[in-house]
Amino acid sequence: VQLVESGGGLVQPGGSLRLSCVASGFTFSSYAMSWYRQAPGKERELVATKSSDGGNTNYADSVKGRFTISRDNAKNMVYLQMNSLKPEDTAVYYCNAKRGWPIMTMYWGQGTQVTVSS
Repeated sequence: VQLVESGGGLVQPGGSLRLSCVASGFTFSSYAMSWYRQAPGKERELVATKSSDGGNTNYADSVKGRFTISRDNAKNMVYLQMNSLKPEDTAVYYCNAKRGWPIMTMYWGQGTQVTVSS
């Protein structure tokens, strides 16, 4: 099982980045996919979730209207489009796959650094 993130980097406030995560080794279309982030000295927090069939989406209040999560089940990919970035968005961003049936199963990527700074 692998989740590999890419697309992080350094961006100025107000800029945009698109994170990508490619999955392998499990049935991607059966898992809800999420992006989490963890800033230095803080707990990991949920940023956005897309259900397995793409029908349901949820965002943290802090990113609503600025970030968009999407997935392509044919390509085993999940994306996070981040616009109007703020310094407080600086964190390591992690891709997550989760399924609750038949047993709770969760996978994590290694993370990609996003730094928002002038």
